[in-house]
Amino acid sequence: MKNFETIFLEAAKEFIASLDKKSASKIFYNIDLAEQTNDTKIFKKLQGEIWEFRSKYLGNQYRLLAFWDKSNSRNTLVIATHGFIKKTSKVPKNEIQKAEKIRSEYFASKK
Repeated sequence: MKNFETIFLEAAKEFIASLDKKSASKIFYNIDLAEQTNDTKIFKKLQGEIWEFRSKYLGNQYRLLAFWDKSNSRNTLVIATHGFIKKTSKVPKNEIQKAEKIRSEYFASKK
């Protein structure tokens, strides 16, 4: 059973589409796994309301940032905002800020 459903916003779709097929498959596999398990190696809280899907493939660290939308009582959603290939040990602040901005816009548009 799924704990949540993942929705991909445009920037997340574009990021995944820009990758080679095997890297994209690995990301989808990990997201599917994260939806069914509570594995902090593949889905964990970064800071505030921002979470990250973590995938490693062929030495690349892929990250999709996301946030929760629990406003629908039937479906818990995780909204994937955008992705990037991580080059440093920490997630860049500007990536987290971008995800926070997208989250604010998302909830403002739902009102």
